Amino acid sequence: MSITDEYFTIKDNISEGFYSEKRSKFLAFAFHVTTEEEIKEIVSEYRKKYYDARHVCWAYMLGAQRTEFRANDDGEPSSTAGKPILGQINKNELTDILIIVVRYYGGVNLGTSGLIVAYRTAAAEAIANAEVIKLYDEEVVMYDFPYVMMNDVMKIIKDMSPRIVNQTYDNTCEIQLSIRKSQAPLLKSRLEKLSFKDE
Repeated sequence: MSITDEYFTIKDNISEGFYSEKRSKFLAFAFHVTTEEEIKEIVSEYRKKYYDARHVCWAYMLGAQRTEFRANDDGEPSSTAGKPILGQINKNELTDILIIVVRYYGGVNLGTSGLIVAYRTAAAEAIANAEVIKLYDEEVVMYDFPYVMMNDVMKIIKDMSPRIVNQTYDNTCEIQLSIRKSQAPLLKSRLEKLSFKDE
């Protein structure tokens, strides 16, 4: 079974989208996020910033496996705002993303289907204006070895290009390497083979 360790998110800069229908205006903002705390802060900041708007609706997706998500209608009829926003996140297979759509009411009701189209379109627009990037879910591999094995360890690092997260060199050396999840088993087995060779 192959491990899927690729995932897509957006770059750090905030991207925006806009949609208007029957004088209602929908302003969309997409953010790169990694924690729920960050999301809460941004949502509360945007509620303050757009205090005069009728609704501040949002949806987010977190984690490389895309298992943590939420959608909020903020007073709009159930599933007409948060769900269509989340739908766009899913359609684009994105994660570590928060999309907020601020609605200024134009005095004319749009009906449930009109709202769904409006929130979906505004969110899609914010995604279209964002720069999507591919990242990899990584695993940290720790390895202890005697100093004499340094060259062998460095050869594996050169071959497999993991990121060196931390390293201490003494009589016993310790190294922490971060590598794509799908390549972690190979890295571990190559390092373990060195240990056996040493015994």
